[in-house]
Amino acid sequence: MTEALILNFRDVSRGDVGKVGGKNASLGELIGALVPQGIAVPPGFATTADAFRFFIAHNELASVISDHFAALAAGRHSLAEAGAAIRAAVLAGQWPDRLKEAIGKAYRDLADEAGDPALATAVRSSATAEDLPEASFAGQQETFLNISGEEALLDACRRCYASLYTDRAISYRAAHGFAEDAVALSIGVQQMVRADLASSGVMFSIDTESGFPDSVLIDGAWGLGENVVQGAVDPDAWQVFKPLLPDPELYPIIQKNRGAKAIKMVYPASGEGTTVNVETSAEERAGFVLTDSEVLQLARWATLIETHYGCPMDMEWAKDGPDGGLFIVQARPETVQSRADRGTLRSYSLEQHGEVLATGLAIGAAAASGKVCRIKSAADIADFVEGSVLVTSTTDPDWVPIMQRAAAIVTDHGGRTSHAAIVSREFGLPAIVGTGDAMEVLRSGQEVTVSCIGGDQGVVYAGAAKIAAETIDLTDLPASRTKVMLNLADPGAASRWWQLPTDGVGLTRMEFVVANTIKVHPMALVHYDELEDAAAKAEIARLTAGYADKGEYFVDQLAFGLARIAAVHHPEPVIVRMSDFKTNEYAGLVGGASFEPEEENPMLGFRGASRYYSPLYRAGFELECRAIKRLREQLGFTNVAVMIPFCRTLEEADRVLEVMAGAGLQRGDDGLEVYVMCEIPANVVLAGEFADRFDGFSIGSNDLTQLTLGIDRDSELLAEQFDERDPAVEWMIRHVITEAHRHRTKVGLCGQAPSDHPEFARFLVECGIDSISVTPDSFVAVKRHVAQAERDFAETASKKEPVA
Repeated sequence: MTEALILNFRDVSRGDVGKVGGKNASLGELIGALVPQGIAVPPGFATTADAFRFFIAHNELASVISDHFAALAAGRHSLAEAGAAIRAAVLAGQWPDRLKEAIGKAYRDLADEAGDPALATAVRSSATAEDLPEASFAGQQETFLNISGEEALLDACRRCYASLYTDRAISYRAAHGFAEDAVALSIGVQQMVRADLASSGVMFSIDTESGFPDSVLIDGAWGLGENVVQGAVDPDAWQVFKPLLPDPELYPIIQKNRGAKAIKMVYPASGEGTTVNVETSAEERAGFVLTDSEVLQLARWATLIETHYGCPMDMEWAKDGPDGGLFIVQARPETVQSRADRGTLRSYSLEQHGEVLATGLAIGAAAASGKVCRIKSAADIADFVEGSVLVTSTTDPDWVPIMQRAAAIVTDHGGRTSHAAIVSREFGLPAIVGTGDAMEVLRSGQEVTVSCIGGDQGVVYAGAAKIAAETIDLTDLPASRTKVMLNLADPGAASRWWQLPTDGVGLTRMEFVVANTIKVHPMALVHYDELEDAAAKAEIARLTAGYADKGEYFVDQLAFGLARIAAVHHPEPVIVRMSDFKTNEYAGLVGGASFEPEEENPMLGFRGASRYYSPLYRAGFELECRAIKRLREQLGFTNVAVMIPFCRTLEEADRVLEVMAGAGLQRGDDGLEVYVMCEIPANVVLAGEFADRFDGFSIGSNDLTQLTLGIDRDSELLAEQFDERDPAVEWMIRHVITEAHRHRTKVGLCGQAPSDHPEFARFLVECGIDSISVTPDSFVAVKRHVAQAERDFAETASKKEPVA
């Protein structure tokens, strides 16, 4: 035969999928096009599809394979029987001399190039139909690591060929409509990066859950990368904002989570086998596997690769232990979010759910109910009941045949780039990974609801909840002069609304990040050494592990949380309200009881601006300011403005601005805008004087209604009288809008009323308000109401104009 049996990666490009499969074609493309741009890719070579066919023909296996598939189709063989028989025949095959010598020579040349005659290699299968847009083929064929020497390499290659006929690979191809005779196998042989002495992982150039295109997601763990891919380890995780990467002075890392990393895959010290899992040390578990600079380097590589390919990419990276260098070892097009419909949003809600049974990382944005089916290992998959909620420790490609028949999937281990996560996305199933205890707390036959609709955290609830779904049509949304913005709080859910054509975020509630991520009272961090509450002190020590400065933990986590919201809407303005907990709410934070007074009426007590200059909280407020300063100056989100809540007097406004300036947040510096909430009648009465001190007002309709009408908004007895549309409240709103505009100051409203009452949105437009900020699920309706109101007023005005 004259066909090429071996091709060096340098001689391969992405147009060679038919010759060497998607995986190897992509490696060749990387080496040829992107190594010159500074991306490091280990060298290697590929056996071709012709080499596979040569092996099959030499051993007369074509008829054997077709006979077994015919028996499978006729029902004479089970899938397991057919697959086992074909694999046995392939493994018994002999290498044609020409092919054997070609593989041996290519290996010797690679070893000579590396200067190591016993060079360790990674041997990966690459199906010729792999990584096409219609299917990811994730892990369907085998990979063998740390393969050294020609005989070991030939044995690994034979096993790669056989892996084309595993049960999982056969059923996967059948599910995706690939004819068996249309798929061949290429083998990639690549110089090993000594990640066993460092770290490795997976990277995506798109948010794998929401499809937000401006994120790079990076997962990593100690040792070789198979544990991350298979979900056997809970990895470290980062999220990086792509548009700010070109500025070398910025560090646009918007999420940084330390995983448990309980095990790592390394080369064995002695004995048989090529890899082994060992426990990580306490120091390894406490640290991150990459520095911030390394994370940014990988993210920049991801953007280069994505730009070259012209589509979102799924990549694997590795860090070399001996020299500390980073490498890209695989790259292929992402196959789920890149094909999603962008014209609509699917929104889910739950009603009457039961108690929380387990939590973990949410995969997807849907919910499903069903009975639990616990499966301990792949050997037991025959016990799976179709339509059940699959609960297991972790999955690998052997699980695919039952994963596609599940209502939802829950695993104890794994991250957002694990096998369970990737396959769940492809099948459109809600999944929760990394719960830590699902196998322990859930029992087979138990009715549960798996919910991934609340942001990053997925929840398993007891019982079958009522699940409501709504499709939001984003096509043909009208333009409006009045800006329509969002009210947001949860960073984990922010990216799910990236497709909404908003004008930014009118209200970002800082309290959510403090309560749900930081969890500690800021003054307990400032005065940690003086804390007398032993239990609180122990919990703070656990939460702040790795931070020598406890206050730095607060600054870091608050900046990261707010950055995820700021990124989704960049470069549109994102207005962050400084903390507005009441004293009873602050007291509920870890260590908070020691720093909060007891008040009869916290709603009208020590809250908002009055705390910021008080000795009782000033140091805590300065931590908030440090976080905003870092968010703007180091991460690069200069689109972030700040807002002061519940500012009672002009003197109070001056004192707060003075404290902010002392903490490095000077109004006007680098474009920093400072807004004030208009929620107290004094803000309306002295609107002109407040306008001289701030860049804008945000009308808080709930508190303004409460204080104008003298009604406790939480009173059930007075609920019918609490109405933002009351003439007195509308007078207040109209007056502050007029005064703000007289002083050339912006004014908006954040509240529920425009969502609940279209006529109230119409009233605001009539008053000339600059912006309205609403919840994401009501954005489309309010946008249409606002646009219609503007059209109506324009038509009315045109009719009143005199005829020339």
